[in-house]
Amino acid sequence: MSKDALDRLAATIRERRTEAADKSYTRQLLDDPIKSAKKVGEEGVEVAIAATAQDRNALLEESADLLYHFLVLLESRDIALDEVCEVLEQRMGTSGLARQKGSAG
Repeated sequence: MSKDALDRLAATIRERRTEAADKSYTRQLLDDPIKSAKKVGEEGVEVAIAATAQDRNALLEESADLLYHFLVLLESRDIALDEVCEVLEQRMGTSGLARQKGSAG
């Protein structure tokens, strides 16, 4: 999946804001950021389990679920994927170890 595909998925999720909640799971999640956050946590655990105890296909499937739920959570909080990408861009070239030491206080 390219960044373009993630952008298209994020746009589809954004469009779901106008759908009826009784017909759209995405809309239900958008209306309840707490439920969205719980789903991200649940999917994150499932990714970790798949990565350590299941096959490659399970990891791929769970990763796709996590990306979807993460994008829904961002949309529910009015955060664009591009904003997250900007933070990643700012971190490029900076050691994660150095960043951890800086926030350890």
